[in-house]
Amino acid sequence: QVQLVDSGGGLVQAGGSLRLSCTASGRTFTARRYAMGWFRQAPGKEREFVGVISYNGGSISYAYSVKGRFTISRDNAQNTVYLRMNSLKPEDTAVYYCAASSLVIATSADQFDYWGQGTQVTVSS
Repeated sequence: QVQLVDSGGGLVQAGGSLRLSCTASGRTFTARRYAMGWFRQAPGKEREFVGVISYNGGSISYAYSVKGRFTISRDNAQNTVYLRMNSLKPEDTAVYYCAASSLVIATSADQFDYWGQGTQVTVSS
C-alpha cells in the first residue's frame, strides 16, 4: 500500500507565496517509479489538474492556469514532492491534493492510484 500525507496549506494574501509538501510511504511506493501530481478542488467545482512530475523529473506538466507561477519538484531520497506557488490569486483558493500514479506520466485524476488527505489553500484579496 501507499500512504500520502500532504501539508503546507494556509491563508495568504494575493500575490503571496506558499509551498506545499507531500511525503509518501509504504513498500509499494518505494518499489515503483510513481509519477507524482497535484490536483485542487474548490467548493462546487470539479477536481482540477494542477501539475505532475515523472519519477526522474524528466517530464513535467502544468495546467494552463498555473503555468509560470507554480513549480513542481521532487526529492526521491525523501519520498517527497513539492508544489511551490508564487503570485497567488484568489482563484487559486481550493483544497490541494497530492497523488501518485503508477504510469510514467498522467494528468487525469482517474489515472492516479493514491491520494493525500488534502490541504486547504486560501488566498485573500
